[in-house]
Amino acid sequence: MAKKDKSRRTEILEKAAHLFHKRGYAATSIRDIAREMGMESASLYNHIKSKQEILQAFLIPLAKQYTKSIHEINTAPLTSIQKLERIIASQVRITIENTDGVSLIPNEWVHLDGDALSEFIEMRNEYEQVFKAIFKEAINDGFIRPVNIEIASFSILSTLRWLYSWYSKNKNINTLELEKELVTNLIGGLKT
Repeated sequence: MAKKDKSRRTEILEKAAHLFHKRGYAATSIRDIAREMGMESASLYNHIKSKQEILQAFLIPLAKQYTKSIHEINTAPLTSIQKLERIIASQVRITIENTDGVSLIPNEWVHLDGDALSEFIEMRNEYEQVFKAIFKEAINDGFIRPVNIEIASFSILSTLRWLYSWYSKNKNINTLELEKELVTNLIGGLKT
């Protein structure tokens, strides 16, 4: 029975993420999610506590996944430019594997409450700090020409944050090809 409940919960979370992606968190009600599931709203509460729980179930694990990935890359025996390339590839993979969930990151995180909001912001800031430190290291190592780190980081990370939007319409592209193209487009022009 527990396995059935878990799979039903997972199905609810996936449908909710799709609706949040399509309509936005604020414009999607529990009733909308229940209707999408073909069930009554009251029945939905047997699997989830609230809409907030659904949002947290996507954003917090994704933020943890991004943070874990960048720390693993940062501590790997790689050059600074290889680290930047791996970070881009990692974000591409996470986006492809979790397109609806990732679509919630740019705008819907503001709807998180309390500790979940604080935790998300802390992980986002940590991710950006590590990225900028690696970027600075790539400049100091001579792989990247001297540029404004804040502007370059903003440009690269913004493109990666919004990749889900482009990918949603272009799912036929090969993952490795997309990784290669984004590395070339986002870092290629900055190399010395």
